[in-house]
Amino acid sequence: MSADAGVAVALQHTPLSAWHRAHGARMVPFAGWEMPLHYGSQLAEHEAVRNGTGFFDVSHMRPLDISGPDARALLRYALANDVAKLDGQDGKALYSPVLNAQGGILDDLIVYARGGGRYRVVLNAGTAQADTAHFRNLVAAHGWRVDLRERPELAMLAVQGPRARGLAAEALDLPVLNALASFTAMEGHALGGVFVGRTGYTGEDGVEVILAAEQAPVLAERLRDRGAVPCGLGARDSLRLEAGLNLNGQDMSPAVTPWESNLGWTVDLRGERDFLGRAALEAQRAAGVGRTLVGLVLDEGIPRHGYAVEDANGRPCGEVTSGIFSPSLRRGIALARVSAAPSAGGRLWVSVRGVRHPALVVKPPFWRAGRPNFSPSKEKSS
Repeated sequence: MSADAGVAVALQHTPLSAWHRAHGARMVPFAGWEMPLHYGSQLAEHEAVRNGTGFFDVSHMRPLDISGPDARALLRYALANDVAKLDGQDGKALYSPVLNAQGGILDDLIVYARGGGRYRVVLNAGTAQADTAHFRNLVAAHGWRVDLRERPELAMLAVQGPRARGLAAEALDLPVLNALASFTAMEGHALGGVFVGRTGYTGEDGVEVILAAEQAPVLAERLRDRGAVPCGLGARDSLRLEAGLNLNGQDMSPAVTPWESNLGWTVDLRGERDFLGRAALEAQRAAGVGRTLVGLVLDEGIPRHGYAVEDANGRPCGEVTSGIFSPSLRRGIALARVSAAPSAGGRLWVSVRGVRHPALVVKPPFWRAGRPNFSPSKEKSS
């Protein structure tokens, strides 16, 4: 409901909304869109991605095509990572936060180099409009010659899992997908024209397919016919958290910087490139970053967003930003923003419904290459 008008806000629908309902999806509101939560079993969908192939409707994420003589200049200024790394590498992709002047994270995105000074970025659903306005404001402020083209006529499906690339290659009749390198994209003529990037948000191999909206149900049926399992938001969240990947609005926000969000590796401070937020990031690093994002593993109790985290002496030191029961690890896991965290292998405590539970500090991801990504000898809490 709208707090101001007192009326319901209409949800947006992806080109696959009718397809989801026809296949038994439970639909829920998410970032202004109606999206599938699951198709009967979040656990089965999670396991399908870990062991075979699952696919997700991610059409709520918005492609934005950026071109023009100053497209590169815009992205070099707007992003913490440096798109100059993509120079001469058409098809390559780069992950980066978008920052405000204070170094806070407005969004995180993937940018693809498409050749001829053209780029495609993929924006998160809840921030797409604000991101686009932000880019337009930067273009106007600097007088850059840049064309920003929103692509509402496109849909996007993410195909993820150990068998995902081969299965997507069959469904699209694009054998070349089998040789596509990680964080690289290609364009093909399947289904009237597709853009396929080998990226993902699950910790597994896979591709994201951007195509005409009317072709999305066709691809969904082809994937399902070949054994891929349709998956909803629930499995997407448990998969991404096991992979140690941030959720925008929880693990990162305009109020925190990359240093505080386990994203320092995305900040390129080499050379003298002027980018928005650089001065604030350098000042924070020089003064000492007071908080960091760590991984926590609990043997008992399920951590949730907002739960308090304490040090060994019972002093509050932070809070959980994302937490779930991990289907793969069969225990609670969390990302938590804390001060003075012990190194990996140390202990913190999480208050779960008034009960203080010990938590092993680990460096994300929690799950990698089909196994836990922390020492088994340290799994059990003392």
